[in-house]
Amino acid sequence: MTLRTVLTLVTALGVALPATADNSGSYLAARSAIIANDFAEAAEYYSRALARDPANPALLENAMTAYLGIGNAERAVPAARRMMQTGAQSQVAGLILLGDDAKTGNWDSLLADLQAGQTVGPLFDGLIAAWAEVGAGRMSEALDAFDEVASNAGVEAFGLYHKALALASVGDFESAAEIFAGEAGTMLRLTRRGIIAYAQILSQLERNEDAIDLIDQTFGSVADPTLVALRSTLEAGDSVAFDTVQNPADGVAEVYFSIANALAGEAQDSYTLLYGRMTLHLRPDHVDALLLTAELLENLERYDLATEVYNSVPADDPSFHAAELGRAAALRQSGNTEAAIEVLRGLQKSHGDLPLVHVTLGDTLRGLDRYDEAIPAYDRALSLIETPEEQHWVMFFARGIAHERTDNWPQAEADFRKALELRPEQPQVLNYLGYSFLEMQTNMEEALDLIERAVALRPDSGYIVDSLGWGLYRLGRYEEAVGHMERAVELMPVDPVVNDHLGDVYWAVGREREAEFQWHRALSFIDEDGSSDADPDRIRRKLEIGLDAVLEEEGAPPLEVANDDG
Repeated sequence: MTLRTVLTLVTALGVALPATADNSGSYLAARSAIIANDFAEAAEYYSRALARDPANPALLENAMTAYLGIGNAERAVPAARRMMQTGAQSQVAGLILLGDDAKTGNWDSLLADLQAGQTVGPLFDGLIAAWAEVGAGRMSEALDAFDEVASNAGVEAFGLYHKALALASVGDFESAAEIFAGEAGTMLRLTRRGIIAYAQILSQLERNEDAIDLIDQTFGSVADPTLVALRSTLEAGDSVAFDTVQNPADGVAEVYFSIANALAGEAQDSYTLLYGRMTLHLRPDHVDALLLTAELLENLERYDLATEVYNSVPADDPSFHAAELGRAAALRQSGNTEAAIEVLRGLQKSHGDLPLVHVTLGDTLRGLDRYDEAIPAYDRALSLIETPEEQHWVMFFARGIAHERTDNWPQAEADFRKALELRPEQPQVLNYLGYSFLEMQTNMEEALDLIERAVALRPDSGYIVDSLGWGLYRLGRYEEAVGHMERAVELMPVDPVVNDHLGDVYWAVGREREAEFQWHRALSFIDEDGSSDADPDRIRRKLEIGLDAVLEEEGAPPLEVANDDG
């Protein structure tokens, strides 16, 4: 039994229109909204439809999804109860009602519902039943239930992880640590949250040094405020409280989160969101679930809801910076770029010791072509790094682009070469530096060498293959350029720059009709907003008088085939 099999997605329902004609408008609007993941609008329309047809299983199913989508589990619970009363099977209803029983502490009712056939899936059912036994005060039965989950191939880690959390929640830190250490026969691959839980357990056992080693071996020198604060407390010799799971309801919340975390990137985001929202219904202060839920909403392009979730992370929480970075991203993607920049500038003041904050601001400004403003942000980020390491190449590369776009080539070249010093065979940097040399018509042999190395590393990158073809063209090796430029157009058929380049290469080898065809194609792909690097006026001029005459008008060297020695 694999994890993918256990975590089965909700079966698509065959939905018929509600019986009354008056209800069809609300139904159709609701259906359209739920397909578009517009949960707020869907919730409104499904509520109207249910007012006329309150026992319709199809309406109830989608209404529950909409209510959870907006984070309103309180409205989802009555809908789930009505769904059960219809006798229809619903995984979503089970997800809601079992979680609500845990929230209210109705452990025997939860177990009775499971025994009566209410189900979400084997993994979920097994874990939540085990936590219900903890809640009912039957720890021996709970441990047996966790072991039963762990006995299933493919999900052993889930059973053992939750067994360890349950043991720690009742103060048996020794047994919990044994499981985390792999003494149960399975070495767990812990997430960041699992590592923090393990470190807390080790601290409770007065093993702070072991906890520090665990953090260092797993994360190295990553500047994560949560980990930095945890490590500082451990170094000071203080005991760190175990707060990952403080009671059985927290344990059930952790079941929802564990499965949401496993589903992220594997299942549909709208489905994974249900688990994230139920985690927060049980435990509103679950910051990891807040961040995951907001990220899922971003993926679903529900940026307003994502922003609301990010806003709910307290300013004094160590993960506040992560929430603010997410909020800035959501604002930017929704088109509210100035608000995003304002959030990032606020982070510069509150979390100015984190390079990521400044890099994100720099990247945002650079994406808006505000290169002059981006450079100081990159400067501040790099000033915080005492000794640049390999992973910092991207910061030098990004700043180099900003310098190049502001015509500060000496500094741009220095940044590009520093990026290559840190990561010598980084194809993006090799290509960018090489292409820049081509455009300036300097260091031509080095430019070609850089680009050839980039192509060898990324042979299916249209941009990089285009650079190679363009480099050969610049060197007068027109026949050699043709094949590479044709390949670049295959890889990027609607890119105006690449099509324009192919037109120039065709013209250079005497294929003038084909050149004109490519220039026409290039023009057709240029957006009216002027965002393309292709120059439409120059392309039109080439179509009017030909490339040779345009080069003469520009005072550029004429086309000239390279001799045998290049």
